[in-house]
Amino acid sequence: MKTSTFLLVLFFALISINSSLYSQTTEELIQEGDKYYTEFDNQKALETYQKADKLNPENWEVLWRISRAIVDIANKLPEATDEQKDAKYDQYKKSFVYADSAVKLAPDQSVTYVRRAIVNGRIALFEGVFSAIGTVNDVKDDCERAIELNNGGNYVQALSHYVLGRTHAKVCEKAYLLRLPLGLGWGDMDVAIREYQNAIKLKPNYRMFYLGLAKAYIEEDEYELAKENLLLVEKAPVVLEDDDEYLKEAKQLLVEVNKELE
Repeated sequence: MKTSTFLLVLFFALISINSSLYSQTTEELIQEGDKYYTEFDNQKALETYQKADKLNPENWEVLWRISRAIVDIANKLPEATDEQKDAKYDQYKKSFVYADSAVKLAPDQSVTYVRRAIVNGRIALFEGVFSAIGTVNDVKDDCERAIELNNGGNYVQALSHYVLGRTHAKVCEKAYLLRLPLGLGWGDMDVAIREYQNAIKLKPNYRMFYLGLAKAYIEEDEYELAKENLLLVEKAPVVLEDDDEYLKEAKQLLVEVNKELE
């Protein structure tokens, strides 16, 4: 074989091999990042997902994971000073860009909508729910769209119901007649309770689901039901990074609920 022909064949062979490795490497990096996520090492997870993003830009599976990692990191940032608050807010806005890009790339996937809903929920809480009305409505719309698409597995669907329930519960913190002119008259505690229940049916043994439902029952003065769910928080295993905090809050609420039941 002539040298020039051999080199040409070798060149195309290397291209083919590199293309195969390119795809495999992206998937491997996603898996590696997911492993760090389950270990609650959000910084390592983010760095790994960012490597995947450099290899394979505009991959929606990578982008929503980057958004998740940034939110999880931002949640732990201090906010004692104005500079710290600004830095934290900037991280939430950065996370939104990734989640929004994932939605645009995969508008038929529930997980992209629920991740955008989650970061928008953080932004709304940071700005003030009743000051960020458009963002709150976006959270509701994204959760409902994720539920309508009904894909991504039980956890994604459970998370969609949970975030929707939490959004209704948060809106209900203001009296109906006061929030009605703001365009938030849709908030309904009965809907919040139903959505929390839907989340639990889809994915039992998650502390935040039981805690959310218990808090909703407390708002409705349903203390026996609240106690039942607070006790379930204690029995549920550690799955998520904030599960210790959920347990701590549940124990504090249980003391208050028991006083109401005396």
